[in-house]
Amino acid sequence: MMPDSLTSQWARPTTILVATDLSDLNHLMPFALEQASEAGARLLLLHVLSTTEANNNIDGTTIPYFDASGTLNLAEQMLQSWCEAAVQRGIRCDGLLREGHPAYQIAGAARLFHADRVLIGTRSQHTQDKMRLGSVAEQVLRSVYAPVITVGPDAHLPVDAGEDRVVLYATTLREASRQGASFACQAAAALKARLVLLHVLDPDSTMAPMETAAGRELRQLAGDARDPGSPAIEPVAVCGNPTIEILATAAERKASMIVLGASHQPAFESIARDRTAYRVLACARCPVLTLHAPLPAAEEDNRETAAAHQ
Repeated sequence: MMPDSLTSQWARPTTILVATDLSDLNHLMPFALEQASEAGARLLLLHVLSTTEANNNIDGTTIPYFDASGTLNLAEQMLQSWCEAAVQRGIRCDGLLREGHPAYQIAGAARLFHADRVLIGTRSQHTQDKMRLGSVAEQVLRSVYAPVITVGPDAHLPVDAGEDRVVLYATTLREASRQGASFACQAAAALKARLVLLHVLDPDSTMAPMETAAGRELRQLAGDARDPGSPAIEPVAVCGNPTIEILATAAERKASMIVLGASHQPAFESIARDRTAYRVLACARCPVLTLHAPLPAAEEDNRETAAAHQ
């Protein structure tokens, strides 16, 4: 069970780790700057040099080679440029360079610097038969137990800053949903946004969605999640395909963020690529926050030990 202090900390982060391959900085940083500005958080920009990374230089023998010095200098310059842009907005920002396995280095940095949130881009490619988020993003979702925000190539900031903001929490109404709803409520409050609690029923349901047992439970969940001073909460139950309904509701409400899940298991440990969470992450037009409950200490120690021997 996540303690209330932890969900409050995650909803109002003090440190946001931005994992970048450098090519995605222009896309990621507007979201990172907005979130850091609203929360008063520090930004850490992390780029991991993998052992296979090269800068496409060619020597006289036409054999590609890895210019470590040139690559490091270029990475430092790119990170420093965005750090300076953040400082101009009153945001503390530091660049970090690491070498090794990207996902393990990202997870290690998140623990070392006590990041309350990790922001990472995806390389979503979706056709009728195949979807990919990118191997690093998937591994980070498996190994980081703070909230992870994925920003797909179709994600964008609201065009009209004057519009009412919306956070959409898609819930299965399982036990962990209560803590997820509490977190989503706090996150919406931090964004000064309305909260929509969405539950998708079987498409064959013959009753009006809000009149079903699930609809009544959803209204109860909304009541339990709301505290004095919290944002307006709208419970919404619909029938249909979960992926389609989540994405459609987010688009219709112009959601600033989608919140998914609250589990002791890594996000993709038991999710096949044709399941709802994966499709939402791949296709969303706004950032998607995947919420995790912390692992029991013994299990976390075992996972860290295993990762250290990879």
